[in-house]
Amino acid sequence: MTDLSTLKLFATQPHPCSYLEGEEATTVFVDPEAKIDRGLYSQLSLLGFRRSGAHLYRPQCSSCQACMSCRIPVTIFKPNRSQRRCWQKNQDITIGVAERIDTLEHYSLYSRYIESRHQDGDMFPPSEEQYKAFLTSEWGSTQYLEFRLYGELVGVSVCDQLDDGLSAVYTFYAPEHHERSLGKFAILAQIHKAHTLGLGYVYLGYWIKQCEKMNYKIQYRPLELLINRRWMRLN
Repeated sequence: MTDLSTLKLFATQPHPCSYLEGEEATTVFVDPEAKIDRGLYSQLSLLGFRRSGAHLYRPQCSSCQACMSCRIPVTIFKPNRSQRRCWQKNQDITIGVAERIDTLEHYSLYSRYIESRHQDGDMFPPSEEQYKAFLTSEWGSTQYLEFRLYGELVGVSVCDQLDDGLSAVYTFYAPEHHERSLGKFAILAQIHKAHTLGLGYVYLGYWIKQCEKMNYKIQYRPLELLINRRWMRLN
């Protein structure tokens, strides 16, 4: 099995940043031929890598360090008033774990979500091929949390179980239920899931202070940021 000392990394050419106007981004990818298991994946997550489909990557830009990996320490997480209200409001939602999400029901929900919420993103227009490639189960670590309202599928969270936590890969939900704040509820559900599994963290990916779309991540306190290869806590 591959280990960190022998792992090959590949870098993209600089390209326009998707988050900060006027900035150039460079992305480092783990060798797609490398043999990855949960242990190695967990080590890479500690170093700031994320999964997208079958690929592990992290930003490595020459002139910008705005992207910071962030995670929630679940045992000491303290929900704020808005988060408590959200959790209580959605107690009529049933949370389950699905073995697969390659059904018409799941894709239909994903398609509606992308068309409603992300028409300016890289995943628009949605396609079944892109959906399966992006949210595929890798290395035996992926879980699919389903959110159902009286049987109706209203949300799905794709998360990977690491040695020390859950990595929140992606969440999509029914846009017509906007008053329920299902995105917020999904993060709270993953915090709850990690706690019940005895795991210490929920990894939320990257946070960029100057990016308004990522402001929601800083609302989960305390939050830990990866700064100069050290996890630092924001209370």
